[in-house]
Amino acid sequence: MSVSQQPAHTMLSSAWSALGGDPATLDAAAFVEVGALPAFFPVTDLASATMAAAGLAISELRNHASSASPAAVTVDRRLASMWFHWSQRPIGWTPPAPWDPIAGDYLASDGWIRLHTNAPHHRKAAERILGEHQDKAGMAKAVGAWKKAELEHAIVDVGGCAAEMRSLISWADHPQGIAVASEPLIHRQPMQDENRSSWRPDTTRPLHGLRVLDLTRVLAGPAATRFLAAYGADVLRIDPPTWDEPGLSTDLTLGKRCARLDLRKQDDRAIFENLLSTTDILVHGYRPDALERLGFGVEARRRLAPGLIDVCLDAYGWTGPWAGRRGFDSLVQMSTGIADAGMQASGADKPKPLPVQALDHGTGYLMAAAAVRGITERLKTGRGMQARLSLARTAKFLPDHATPNDTTPIAAETPADLDPWPEHTTWGEARRVRWPVAMDGCEAKWNYAASPLGSSPAEWV
Repeated sequence: MSVSQQPAHTMLSSAWSALGGDPATLDAAAFVEVGALPAFFPVTDLASATMAAAGLAISELRNHASSASPAAVTVDRRLASMWFHWSQRPIGWTPPAPWDPIAGDYLASDGWIRLHTNAPHHRKAAERILGEHQDKAGMAKAVGAWKKAELEHAIVDVGGCAAEMRSLISWADHPQGIAVASEPLIHRQPMQDENRSSWRPDTTRPLHGLRVLDLTRVLAGPAATRFLAAYGADVLRIDPPTWDEPGLSTDLTLGKRCARLDLRKQDDRAIFENLLSTTDILVHGYRPDALERLGFGVEARRRLAPGLIDVCLDAYGWTGPWAGRRGFDSLVQMSTGIADAGMQASGADKPKPLPVQALDHGTGYLMAAAAVRGITERLKTGRGMQARLSLARTAKFLPDHATPNDTTPIAAETPADLDPWPEHTTWGEARRVRWPVAMDGCEAKWNYAASPLGSSPAEWV
């Protein structure tokens, strides 16, 4: 059923403009299906618009050589909402829990604060301030003795992750909120170095032959590279030796090979330099100065890989006093007023964030779109490009496009919503929700089933 979805179209228009796309290309996008995820903000429209932007970028790339009009891109709003949650349906097995037992929202003496403790070192940082606790009951008692701002500062100062709940207004007046508001949704910067590759897009597998080096974690970056893998890119994810994401790997490693390197060791640095020198697209989500400290800053990356499409992500923005602060989707929703706005609108007595990690997923598909647009521009000019995005800037994008949300609920999932064939993962068989983006003659297809981090060698196919 084809329907008019004005909020999604408006969001898509803004995103496509931020990507530097031709406005005439927007006519190729269409949305089908009705209903919306239950939220104060239009999350389903965000899902539909950002996936459409990535789809338009693929359509534009496919037609670059022939100078034809971009092929139609149709996004199923209902399926897009499902992919913004969890795309995999295990058969006879249960994935690990995605959250640490003490991660969550807590009531301090003067308001709410969220602790993010999924990574062991982040949990240790929180417990360094609050003491060791085995469950939320003990942690809640410890948090209750603190004021929320003081606790946030204390945990962040020792390398942990926490965010007090602010309102939209208080965030807009905060120095970091002011800084983020002045940043573009996608900061795109052409580079002067050139890559006159003979590569050209294939119509049915538009990214086939492109190499993507994935240095991302958790959700946003992995969602971006999963999209690139869907259209033929060779995606190699690199993680440090001890990093793991057991609750996310089953869903987010689809289509990729996953390896480990320790960039503090000379042998592994040599392997990484060799990989980077033959990379087309680098996607990374470390804090802004992390690669610089390792000797792989912007200039080093350009020198190793002329014409590189360099797409980078951070949590709280690239300017302002919090540039470089550790953060995750759930924390950014607390900091920027989204969780408070949901609480106020619903009359709830506790933070009410978005029903999915929408900042992560939305930013991820914008990252994928930026990468593909970078490749299209490189075909025209031979030059590389850098694109920078942040969760906090996407958090501003959502309220900026707030409209009365569709109150029609998303229809319940049925077996027809799943791919008919099983995915043979390391953990067992699973089914995937059908892909929401449709383009004639260009089907999303992943060459690899989901697999654990570190399960492949650090080399290109």
